Amino acid sequence: MKTQENLRQLLFDLDNRGYKAYKDIVGTYEFPNFTLIIDYVQGDPFAAPSKFRVQIPPKIAGFPPELYRTHSREIALRDYLIREFDQNSMEISSHRGTGKSGMIGVTKMGQEILERTAASLITITPPSAKPIISGNHVLQRTRPTASTSEKGVEMRFFVGLPARGRNILGRQATMMICDDIPTLVDRSLRYQNLDAEAIKRHVETAEDADYLREQLAEKALVAFVANGAILPRRSGVDSRPLTENVITFQSPKSLEVEFNCPNQGLIKGMGISQGITLIVGGGYHGKSTLLKAIELGVYNHIPGDGREFVITNPSAVKIRAEDGRSVAGVDISAFINQLPQGRSTTQFSTENASGSTSQAANIMEALEALVLTENSPSIPAVLLVDEDTAATNFMIRDRRMQELIAKNQEPITPFIDKVRQLYTDYSVSTILVMGGSGDYFDVADQVIGMENFQALELTKKAKEIAHQYSTGRTLEGGENFGVIRPRIPLSESLDPSRGRWDVRVKVRDVDEVLFGTEDIDVSAVEQIVSQDQLRAIAAAMVYAKQQYIDGEKTLPQILDQIMNDIATKGLDIIAPFPQGDLAIFRRFELAAAINRIRTLEVKQS
Repeated sequence: MKTQENLRQLLFDLDNRGYKAYKDIVGTYEFPNFTLIIDYVQGDPFAAPSKFRVQIPPKIAGFPPELYRTHSREIALRDYLIREFDQNSMEISSHRGTGKSGMIGVTKMGQEILERTAASLITITPPSAKPIISGNHVLQRTRPTASTSEKGVEMRFFVGLPARGRNILGRQATMMICDDIPTLVDRSLRYQNLDAEAIKRHVETAEDADYLREQLAEKALVAFVANGAILPRRSGVDSRPLTENVITFQSPKSLEVEFNCPNQGLIKGMGISQGITLIVGGGYHGKSTLLKAIELGVYNHIPGDGREFVITNPSAVKIRAEDGRSVAGVDISAFINQLPQGRSTTQFSTENASGSTSQAANIMEALEALVLTENSPSIPAVLLVDEDTAATNFMIRDRRMQELIAKNQEPITPFIDKVRQLYTDYSVSTILVMGGSGDYFDVADQVIGMENFQALELTKKAKEIAHQYSTGRTLEGGENFGVIRPRIPLSESLDPSRGRWDVRVKVRDVDEVLFGTEDIDVSAVEQIVSQDQLRAIAAAMVYAKQQYIDGEKTLPQILDQIMNDIATKGLDIIAPFPQGDLAIFRRFELAAAINRIRTLEVKQS
């Protein structure tokens, strides 16, 4: 196998040659304490940077097995190592020429702890160099060896190979790859050089959060907000906790529950029960802030985030209106019927949905992914709705409007008349921010008031008001929620090709996927928190097209199989080569992306 010194000499020899000659360095190299694998080399200093991996054997990495004895702990440890590598790479990297020259970087991190392909714990060794038959060096893989209780580390990262114009700066590349990367590995990926207490805290925080999430159902809860949590963020574009004039969260005594966590011990906070919960209060008093924290409580958060123990049912889905989105063959008849010109709502399609029809479609698509699955969630699901982003005519039709416009002239059955049936028929709870209509007091099981970012229990008072001031509304929509009908996507309607490319996908921030010739707008899918998640969703869509979308399987069945493949084989299964920029996603966001392909065609099962 080639060594560090072989690579050093090769880089010296490439000095001042054309940039494309860098492709000669693709391969595997043995360094004293790790193996370096160069999977892909950029063709231009301004192009996407080159893809590198390092693999550190267990004895060198030195991480105690206690830190990764459970899946939860392993994910947290990997997350910590990525953050350390990121911080140290920013300190070590320096500009060395044109374009991205000199850059060493890893995937962008946020406040959430996610399973990512950037770092993994391994019990493998790199293979011997192999002749490249296909011409695609990126398809190099590692081979397994005998299992051991100790694991090493693999880190995937990006390197901007140095150039002046389009000529190789070989000496700078030598210093960068043969000197800086070993320093970076030593500082970031060896236990003896890291803060053991910080690692322990990171791992234990994630483990406690997962424990709390598993315990919610036993207490008939859908969410938990710990006392002392910091819910407000610095801004709409900065998800770090607010640091000035902070009001920490405190549960009302009547809603307080407690858990005994494996590491933190006793934790108390507010429990939100299964059923229908209203969050009410004046403007700017923290209603939407609380809902946003609950919305992102499906993920674990890093120590110091303030929301470490804001924990939500993993099947909670945020629902909103989404004017202008396309809808393909969705049965929205539970909410909308008797359209003008006799248009069917059992297989409703449109290129330009209104606020009410888009919200109805969003609910029915979420229910299709939630309820119609062979691996049905063991914990009842939850819908999260904020009146600020909902369609008013979808949410409520009061008595006066019922008197003015007869039901036979109104196709929409408002959510207020379906929310109870949704829980009774399908065990789907709802948490709803509602500051503008007291009509929902009649259907609520629990009412939480927010006053200056502090929670109050107002259930009794709300019920007294509802009894004193009858709405006089007539219930609409029948006695049952209605049918949740699975759909079968047609393979030919999902085409990831573009021009000469069989597969061409690209993501922009967390808002948009370029899928072949289609731009998929997912800006309204609010629980996508990382570009790596969206990139993995795009890869999973291609994988679904290649493996499972056959005109016979329903969308829930396809989701089941993809998520099972990832659970058993890892995220690498959905990518054609090793990538360091993928993160785990939920089935709901994958379904949401597929449903927003404007060319999507379906048939009903």
